[in-house]
Amino acid sequence: MRDKKDNATLDLPGFGPAEPMEPELKRPPPPRKRSKAMKQEQMELLEPTDTTGLPIWQNDPNLDLTGLPVWRRD
Repeated sequence: MRDKKDNATLDLPGFGPAEPMEPELKRPPPPRKRSKAMKQEQMELLEPTDTTGLPIWQNDPNLDLTGLPVWRRD
């Protein structure tokens, strides 16, 4: 089916040919408020690290080489 222009609509009040309107002048948007960026700071780690960033291994007499607790028999 084809759409055909409905000429009867132009006979109704308020549906006449549109009168040319003056274009509205667009206002520039208001400038955006800048929020202060939070200052970044370097956090210190709890343990000293090596050049790779991993914690430095320290021998703990209460742990074996795998990191499990050593069970003592007294």
